Amino acid sequence: MSTDRNVAIFTHEAFKDHDTGCHPECTARIAACEEALRQDEDLADRIRWESPAEAPDDAILRCHSEDHLRVVRRTEGRRGYLDPDTLFSPASYRAIRLSAGAAIAAAECCYRGECEAAFCLSRPPGHHATPHRAMGFCFLNNIAIAARHLQSLGCERILIVDWDVHHGNGTQEIFYRDPTVFYYSLHQYPHYPGTGPESDRGEGDGEGTTLNRPLPRGFPAEEYREVFAADLERIAKEFDPQLALVSAGFDSHLADPLGGLTLTEDDFAWLTGEVRERMGEGRVVSFLEGGYNLEALARSAVAHVKAYL
Repeated sequence: MSTDRNVAIFTHEAFKDHDTGCHPECTARIAACEEALRQDEDLADRIRWESPAEAPDDAILRCHSEDHLRVVRRTEGRRGYLDPDTLFSPASYRAIRLSAGAAIAAAECCYRGECEAAFCLSRPPGHHATPHRAMGFCFLNNIAIAARHLQSLGCERILIVDWDVHHGNGTQEIFYRDPTVFYYSLHQYPHYPGTGPESDRGEGDGEGTTLNRPLPRGFPAEEYREVFAADLERIAKEFDPQLALVSAGFDSHLADPLGGLTLTEDDFAWLTGEVRERMGEGRVVSFLEGGYNLEALARSAVAHVKAYL
């Protein structure tokens, strides 16, 4: 793996084969982001493109039950739904495994110092997938699989930042009792999936390592920045994470049809910069979650990657 370009983008053509038709989480999302990133002259010589392998069963089973993996495996070569929002096509199973594989490869790339930052331009997304259930467009929890893989490599304190407009209920559930993974989410509330009140703070040994910021529809972007900066400063000081993983949901954008928050691509660049400043080089990996206005999504992805530089 070459190291002359300091930000790695992990993607695969098979992500476009996860055919969801007119569904909001569609093939065009990946195509729009990839085209915008490849055409941006400022990025051409500073990013490199990497192709992942499929995630192995043992990595998936660190986060999901064997029964759940069997359910996901049965989607191969078929078309249908695992819940009303989560549909699959004959080629989806490979994309699902590759999306989790991209998460693993990107996390390891940063942890081993082979890149300064990484962005998983992958689908299907993951943060709603629970240990036992696919939901909300998500089959496997990619960011959680990445975190568990990092733990297997020796990483002791991991911060997960989730700025998707929807609460990452699956990610929270997986790490709710784990004191070594801090889950921080800012999300619209009330909104799908109906989880993520401030009172959810973790349980047992993990009490205090979950922080939810439920925000009302229309919450001003300027105030969002203030909340984010104060929280991140406190988390960095008290938890002292070794590496940050970001559920980069761009459906918090003002123009997104499935959200009601007010961020723009400039705000996403600022959020990325804040995480990067707290963590330093080689310590941030992000994962595409939501974002359903194609133009806003593409602009936000470019702003996000540029902020890594």
